Amino acid sequence: MCGIVGYTGNRQVTEVLLQGIRRLEYRGYDSAGIALLEDGNFRVIKSVGKVAGLVEKVGQNGHGSPGIKTGIAHTRWATHGAPTEANAHPHLDSQNNFAVVHNGIIENYSVLRDRLIKKGHKFLSETDSEVIPHLIQEFYQNDFASAVIQALQQIEGTYGIVVSSKNHPGQLIAARKGSPIVIGVGENEMIVASDIMAIVSYTAKVIYLNDGDVALINPNNVEIRNIHNVPVSRGTSTIDWDIRLVEKGGFEHFMLKEIHEQPESITNAVRGRLDHANGTAILSGLNMQPQDLVAIDRIIIAACGTSLHAGMIGKYYFEELAGILTEVEQAAEFRYRNPIVGVNTLALAISQSGETADTLAAIKEAKMKGAQVAAICNVVGSTIARETERGVYIHAGPEISVASTKAFTSQVAVLLMMALKLARSRRFTQQEGIILSNEIEMIPELIQKVIDRSKEIEKIAKKWSGAKDFFFIGRGYLYPAALEGALKLKEISYIHAEGYHAAELKHGPIALLDPSVPVVALANDVLGKDKTISNIQECKARKSPVIVTATEGDEGMKQLTDDVLWIPRTSKYLAPLPTVVALQLLAYYIAKERGCPIDHPRNLAKSVTVE
Repeated sequence: MCGIVGYTGNRQVTEVLLQGIRRLEYRGYDSAGIALLEDGNFRVIKSVGKVAGLVEKVGQNGHGSPGIKTGIAHTRWATHGAPTEANAHPHLDSQNNFAVVHNGIIENYSVLRDRLIKKGHKFLSETDSEVIPHLIQEFYQNDFASAVIQALQQIEGTYGIVVSSKNHPGQLIAARKGSPIVIGVGENEMIVASDIMAIVSYTAKVIYLNDGDVALINPNNVEIRNIHNVPVSRGTSTIDWDIRLVEKGGFEHFMLKEIHEQPESITNAVRGRLDHANGTAILSGLNMQPQDLVAIDRIIIAACGTSLHAGMIGKYYFEELAGILTEVEQAAEFRYRNPIVGVNTLALAISQSGETADTLAAIKEAKMKGAQVAAICNVVGSTIARETERGVYIHAGPEISVASTKAFTSQVAVLLMMALKLARSRRFTQQEGIILSNEIEMIPELIQKVIDRSKEIEKIAKKWSGAKDFFFIGRGYLYPAALEGALKLKEISYIHAEGYHAAELKHGPIALLDPSVPVVALANDVLGKDKTISNIQECKARKSPVIVTATEGDEGMKQLTDDVLWIPRTSKYLAPLPTVVALQLLAYYIAKERGCPIDHPRNLAKSVTVE
């Protein structure tokens, strides 16, 4: 959600900070601000709306002197208080000695604020975050680190913060509890951020902070302590993302670029992980021997949003291929409903960012109850990956568009490989494994065939872009694909769209059908097709127009429907992957026709790091 960038070093700090928060625009925000240490005082500039507005204001005020070495910047997604300049970060204390940017939610801010007001502190915003610099001011006695640590000890809730002090020029302090912070280690410079996207332009060496860490950052060194002011050690990791991956590369939107990258991202997810000779998958990150795999008697998948839909497909895989009872949990519900888990339960977290707060909380709860835990993540070194300590990276590369595309298909591909590995430890024969492993190898080619039909899909999208409501229906493996298709459409086009199991139509939703409500029916030539055709007839009888996904060569489908999205022939296991890509393209072109801000939809954030 919100984005943090801080810098200390020899570069022109304004340019570093502004480029950094531009890199974080994809996370979602409604205001932005910057605080620069200049001539011994803070210069704070804030703006409501896009970063471009802040850049313009900074330009009007000058870029500051070449001597500026230290600064912090922030993009805010409003929680406490409306999106206004007063509520935008950074926030200062009453004496303008400390500037703070904060991600997270301070649950006891009202109590702290009232206490500070009684002591004479003046507050200028409605935010919970503003209590932090005031608390630091209250505890400061010429020891910057101790003041920050004592302030944080008063806070209940979550935070990722960076603090600058005019009394300690050249030094920053960063801390985290439940909200990510990463430090980029350069040559005589450090850049700290909430996301490696702000760092990759400057260095590939990073230090990930753990919960409870407080880092004292100078241009040449980082000293890390815990919340009790005791020194701790954190290793350095290497970012393997190419900076070119965070550029549009000639595409009009990041979403379109990322849709087109899916043959490559699936290839990266699968590469080196299929043992065709033995008909199994090689997933060393799971760190499980065959006897460990056999011992698993239940899988609980915890995820949110698009990752939840991937998990629903994973449930079909694990149950049908491996014979393991699998439940899919909305991660936000898992920790609050006292779930039943055991020592042979595998709790599997799925998160593109690896920072989703609800999913992280679910995994911590599962660990506390004695379950084995693993994760499917995209971001190496992310909090969920480090918390689980086992799992599979999808290697999809950076996903900038808020609406997830390539991460979803890579997650599904990894889930299928996990199911293959589990199946081979149980009831799958070698020959069955060989057949499935060969099918998995074909996924990039199948997706490319759908992308090659983009012009056909664009033509259909333009035809239906004026609709106000859409239904998406599917069965079996295509039911979660219908849910994902509806989510993509509503996210980026602002059209109301609902996904249903096709059998649920006549249990209520069919009452809403009329000529103004198009229905997208997933009728690929796989198990369940005949029943879905009956549902299509029900829709047509209510005069709703029907768009179908159908298997190439199934010419009879043209007679039943208004438009067809053609999908290459696949087994039922692979069917969701090319089908979802077609629905991604349909949503993209509808949103484009409607003139929507596709990469940054209103009110949405890429990574939801608060509960």
